[in-house]
Amino acid sequence: MRNLWTKAGVFGSVSMAFGSMLWSQKNPDSDQASSPSGETDPSSLYELKLVQVLFRHGARTPLKSIPDVMEAQWVPTLLEPPAHTQIKYEVTDLDGGPRPPAPVEDSYRKNILSGGSFSGQLTTVGMQQLYELGKRLRTRYVEQSSFLSSTFNPAEVYVRSTNIVRTIESAKCLVAGLFQQKEKEIVPIFTTASESEILYPNYHGCKLLKILASHRWAESSTLPDIAADLQSIQSALGIAAHQHIDFILIRDDMVARETHGLPCPSVLDSWRTKVEQRAVDMICHVYEPSKRENLQLCVGPLMHKMLANIEGKLQGTSSEPKRKLFLYSAHDTTLIPCLMALGIFDMKWPPYAADITVELHQHRQTNKPFVKVSYIDQDQLIPGCSGVYCPLDEFKQILSSYSLSSDLYQSLCNSKEDSTKP
Repeated sequence: MRNLWTKAGVFGSVSMAFGSMLWSQKNPDSDQASSPSGETDPSSLYELKLVQVLFRHGARTPLKSIPDVMEAQWVPTLLEPPAHTQIKYEVTDLDGGPRPPAPVEDSYRKNILSGGSFSGQLTTVGMQQLYELGKRLRTRYVEQSSFLSSTFNPAEVYVRSTNIVRTIESAKCLVAGLFQQKEKEIVPIFTTASESEILYPNYHGCKLLKILASHRWAESSTLPDIAADLQSIQSALGIAAHQHIDFILIRDDMVARETHGLPCPSVLDSWRTKVEQRAVDMICHVYEPSKRENLQLCVGPLMHKMLANIEGKLQGTSSEPKRKLFLYSAHDTTLIPCLMALGIFDMKWPPYAADITVELHQHRQTNKPFVKVSYIDQDQLIPGCSGVYCPLDEFKQILSSYSLSSDLYQSLCNSKEDSTKP
């Protein structure tokens, strides 16, 4: 087991500091970032080669309702798709075959919320949020730079989603915004079976991750400060002692209600900040970012895939040489460990439709490759990088501590040595 971890971190552990390190910009809405040397347009020195966007789905119905409190009415009219978000699309497996079974989605369909809607479903608000994200990408990559064609081209754009309806529909809405419904053919949205999913921490497909995470999840609500606050809010809300709740559940229901203008228990007004804080404290305990192997098991294969996309573009080995954009429709539980691995998690829960965008650039004079990362449209200075435009070697060095090939990931997942000692 120890040898496997050593092999996975062959370049050594990289110390990551928490907190978002934003690159200050004179005009955050501009493509042109300011530089310390006074240059007003460093972007003119670089040619954009590839873009990868990892994004959270839009606003949805809650996964569970807070028990024993006034329930919101999640009526079906809250889920009606706006006409401008409609496109022709087809969901397939990664090879273009039939869509795989969707056991996670099936579990949502067993939970009908008050008002008649299923849990975890993308709403009209969420659809619009992803349409707006698509429009933002269109402004940057079509209208301002002409990097992408103005209409959808499957040779240029690859769309992958977790096999869950809300992420599939989010991907559809983003594409509608990005190409303004000008697709000339059916848009393929690729998915995979739940046991092989890499777009979220896969507790079903990775035995070791399940063992480690189940312990951390159970432990997170019993930590002294969290437990004390949980008991207090449970009492304030009048929730029976036998009901199993935690701050992540409370936050999920609270934010869903507020986003859709639905009533919340008035008690939550004074608890809002504490609920946000404790939910983040819990998820940090679960992912335990100070231990590299936890983040490796959560997002290692995804990091490997994104690095492989970069290498394929640079080396000309991609099966789709015209590919310019990878879209990955995922979850908050995907973005959080990715932000942790990059060292830019700001201790705030990623909002609906949040995105991490990774751009590959090539210096026009030296031809050397650089990577630029943004989070929710703000350029990031990645700890370990010498600038916002990060030399690829530095970027690879940072991610080498977390990136896992498929074979190594499977080896680690199936290893149980020391796994009972989280």
